[in-house]
Amino acid sequence: MALIELRWHGRGGQGAVTASQALATAAIIEGRYAQSYPEYGAERRGAPVRAYTKISTDPIMDREPVINPDIIVILDKSLLVMPDVLSGLKPNGYVVVNSRTPVAVNGARVVYLDATGLATKLLGKPIVNTAMLGAVARVMGDFMSIDSITAALAQYFGGKILSINRELVLKAYEATTL
Repeated sequence: MALIELRWHGRGGQGAVTASQALATAAIIEGRYAQSYPEYGAERRGAPVRAYTKISTDPIMDREPVINPDIIVILDKSLLVMPDVLSGLKPNGYVVVNSRTPVAVNGARVVYLDATGLATKLLGKPIVNTAMLGAVARVMGDFMSIDSITAALAQYFGGKILSINRELVLKAYEATTL
């Protein structure tokens, strides 16, 4: 069984939950099993939010929080100071951070992307979730097709917003280097 688990850390309004759901939808498009679910604290814009994504070649029977993720996605670099954000990362796991500059995390492979800059340029707003999906797709490599991710966006967006978000995912994918 191939299982990849992701834990998303963001702030309310950045789209962590939607990104987690879109990634799960992309996995289902590819014929895999997937789960996505949020964990909320105080439900208000700007408050820390967690979301979880599990993708597997076999049915997923548990709905527990992701304790030992393969990939940690951080939509707001300021969350790095929180003690539990980086906890449990598997050996050789990835941390994908929304940052204009490189970020060092002990014992982790770090990938960074200026998702805020890309989102502001294309969307006119710093809603970074779809840009971070592009970075996650780059990290996942052959396990997840970028085409499935852009196709999954149609479940969450429509019209011009869909088109812009698809473009944002592709630009973020291209801008992300491992």
